[in-house]
Amino acid sequence: MATRANGIKRTYQNTEQRQSTIVEAVVHLCGEQDPSTLTTARITEEVGLSQGALFKHFPSKSCLWESVARWVSEQLDQRVFSVADEHERADKALEAMFLAHIRFIARNPGIPRLMLGELQKPGNRPAKRIVRQTLSNYRQKVITLINRGVGQQCITATIDTEAAAVLYLGAIQGLVVQAMIGGDIQSLEQTAPRIFRLYSASFQEVSDAPQA
Repeated sequence: MATRANGIKRTYQNTEQRQSTIVEAVVHLCGEQDPSTLTTARITEEVGLSQGALFKHFPSKSCLWESVARWVSEQLDQRVFSVADEHERADKALEAMFLAHIRFIARNPGIPRLMLGELQKPGNRPAKRIVRQTLSNYRQKVITLINRGVGQQCITATIDTEAAAVLYLGAIQGLVVQAMIGGDIQSLEQTAPRIFRLYSASFQEVSDAPQA
């Protein structure tokens, strides 16, 4: 069965499908405007629903943002973290995860704005807790891979693991911010390999300086 909203033909969706459609619409809209200015009216316009229908699926805006944050967390797990598991060598796993993350953001530019927006909100609402936990899990995964690399001897044993994890996430965040400033989010995928090569230089063993 199909329905029409705003002149657009839309096929019937069950509750789970409709919720997914709404969540993905929010992610898309966050790529076009500041998430803090995103209204339920704009969301319903995007998906072709009444506000009453929207709140039938999500009782409050807070519930909607919680579902959006959970979707982002799940997508990072499926599209980014899982990529690392395809590689035995830790350095290759780190590179694959770095590039997969950049690719994911290039295709979903609203996600960095959404996550940063949640972290800046006062209080400790469910969406904010999910974003914090996601970033904490990400940091721990990077640390685990670095430690594995040390054991595999493809990463120097003298590396500062904690600092390396901070730098890894910071490189991604810096790339995204620069792309947003330049208004060219699509350039991320071309720049990312060069940035990772610079980052990976910290993995290399530094030979002893020649004795005088």
